[in-house]
Amino acid sequence: MSPRKCLTLLITLIVLCLMVAPAAAQQSTHTIQPGENLFRIALRYGVGMDAIARANGITDPTRIFAGQQLIIPNYDPAPAVVENPMIAIEPNYHTVQRGENLNGIARLYGLTVQQLMQSNNISNPNVIYPGQQLMVWNAPVEAAPVETAPAEPVSPPVETVEIAPAVVSEQTYVVQPGEHLSQIARRFGISWTIIAQANGINNPNHIEAGQTLIIPTGSTPTDLAGTSPAASYAPAAPTIYSGKQVIVDLSDSRVYAYQDGVLLRDVLVSTGLPATPTVVGDFNVYVKYTSQTMSGPGYYLPGVPYVMYFYQGYALHGTYWHSNWGNPMSHGCVNMPTPEAEWFFNNFVDVGTPVRVQY
Repeated sequence: MSPRKCLTLLITLIVLCLMVAPAAAQQSTHTIQPGENLFRIALRYGVGMDAIARANGITDPTRIFAGQQLIIPNYDPAPAVVENPMIAIEPNYHTVQRGENLNGIARLYGLTVQQLMQSNNISNPNVIYPGQQLMVWNAPVEAAPVETAPAEPVSPPVETVEIAPAVVSEQTYVVQPGEHLSQIARRFGISWTIIAQANGINNPNHIEAGQTLIIPTGSTPTDLAGTSPAASYAPAAPTIYSGKQVIVDLSDSRVYAYQDGVLLRDVLVSTGLPATPTVVGDFNVYVKYTSQTMSGPGYYLPGVPYVMYFYQGYALHGTYWHSNWGNPMSHGCVNMPTPEAEWFFNNFVDVGTPVRVQY
């Protein structure tokens, strides 16, 4: 074979190799922290434990030590744009009319200006134009109709008799470190909702050691005037009493954070719509991203904050495009107020944290 033909054949083989060779996998490194194990590290990077062991010549996966540096093979960091049809419902659209501004449009749909700016990638709130299509997600907020009461006939004055209110005895109790409201209520043999109402507590999980509580006795919830949001639900019970657990309760649209069986925090959220429900079962958070741009049929959401995936494309994450908490709003993901998602992301949820989704 002539040199020319050999050269031509060599070039052809190189081109074919380039066409069929897979792209070089990204490689990262990880320094083992105290208390970590290979299983948790594998979950964090979304890479098989066996693959990490092979890449580092580890024959016994239980024998790793703090400070050891591991090669993480085939690591795929968060892509710039994630096609995730479970992130949200398809948006509604508002066509900007002449004379409208972003503030007025936000009020019309029960949103904030910041939410509108983020979901539509607007950098200057003063620069919108007639005919522009804005994603608004919520339906327009209708003003409640004003009803006029029919005129009542004038009646002669009626002598009234004042009835003294029933006397409700009470005592006080100082919250001890680590206690929560349901424990204190059990101590006194009354409902935690009564204590919450008597003390004006809106969130039964936010009480502090040293706080003095009024403990009514001989009363029922109807003895106390008014109701409190705290009294409208009972916290979902944990199923794990050692370590952390996140419970997503679909029946009351709330997410609960438990540490060693003690409720630390809960938040009202939005879960999946009836046609696209949030998956039910026991899972573990397998990867976390501070921010992701997510898109799907008909929408594009830049910078979705504090994303915590617990099963396939299902995630807990911050939400800036609506504030319709307590109502189903997604294709399966758990929409959280962004400040609450930040707390869960930075202070509670680790890769591997158990997540239970239940009715």
